[in-house]
Amino acid sequence: MVKSIQMAKSSLLQTLQPDGKAELPLVSIVTPSFNQALFLEETILSVLGQDYPNLEYLIVDGGSTDGSLEIIRRYADRLAWWVSEPDRGQTEAINKGFAHARGEIYAWLNSDDTYLPQAVSEAVQYLQNRPDVGLVYGDANFIDEQGRVLGKFPARQTDYRRLRRGYVHIPQQAAFFRAELWRKVGPLDASFYFAMDYDLWVRIARHAKIVYLPRLWAHFRLHGSAKTIAADERCWPEMLRVHYRDGGSSFAIIVWKSWLRRLAAPYLRWKRRRLLNRLGEGNRLDT
Repeated sequence: MVKSIQMAKSSLLQTLQPDGKAELPLVSIVTPSFNQALFLEETILSVLGQDYPNLEYLIVDGGSTDGSLEIIRRYADRLAWWVSEPDRGQTEAINKGFAHARGEIYAWLNSDDTYLPQAVSEAVQYLQNRPDVGLVYGDANFIDEQGRVLGKFPARQTDYRRLRRGYVHIPQQAAFFRAELWRKVGPLDASFYFAMDYDLWVRIARHAKIVYLPRLWAHFRLHGSAKTIAADERCWPEMLRVHYRDGGSSFAIIVWKSWLRRLAAPYLRWKRRRLLNRLGEGNRLDT
C-alpha cells in the first residue's frame, strides 16, 4: 500500500506545470464554523498544510464572538473566500461556501476536525484514476479535545442499497466528491440538522459509485459540545425522513435499526460521556 501511494504522488507530480497547479483539478474545501475558536486554528492549518498544490479554502463563520474572527483574519490572505455573518446553522453555511466554490472536487471539514497532510492528494489521485467513481472516502480516527486518539471510525464499503438500509460507514471528514454531482443533486437540505451528509451520500450514490479507500485521511473530534455527543438522538429520525421521502417501507431494515438505536441510545451517550469525563480527569491530573 505504501508503495502504491508513493507511485500515486509521483504520478501527481508528473502532471504539474512550473506553477505547480496546471492540469491538476482544483479542490474546494469549505469549513463551516461557529464559536469554535478552541479548535479552529488547528483545522485551518490542517487544510493549508496539505501536500496538494491546487486547492482553494473557504470558511463560513456564523457570526462567532469567541475570538474565531481573529483566527480567520490571521490566515485571510491564504483563503479563497470567507465570511462571518449570522446564519441558520451548519447546513446553510456549507451550502453558502460551495456556492462560492470553483473546484472540480468538493469536501467540507468541520471546524473541530482535521485532515492528515496527504488526504487531498490521495483522494484526487484516486478520482483521477477512476472517472466512474463520484465519491471516495477514507478512514478517520476519533480524537479528544487534546488530539489524542480515542479509536477508529468504523468505515466500510457501502453503496446505494446499503445506505438505504442504514449502513452508512462514511466518515464525512474523510469524504471527497465531484462538483458536478453536487450541482446535480445538491445543495444540502437545510431542514436537516444532523443527517444532511447521509442525505447527500444517498443522492450521490443513486447516480455514481462511491468507494471506500482504507487510508487514514482525517481526525474526527469528540468533545462535550460536539453534535455527535450533544444531539446524536436527532440523527436516526432524520435518516428515516430520507427513507420515507424516497418511498421506503415501514418494514424496512433501516426502520428496525432506528428502533434498536433508540433503545441503545441512553447507554451509548453514557458511554461516550464517561469516556470524555475520564479523559478530562486525566488532563487535570497531568496539569
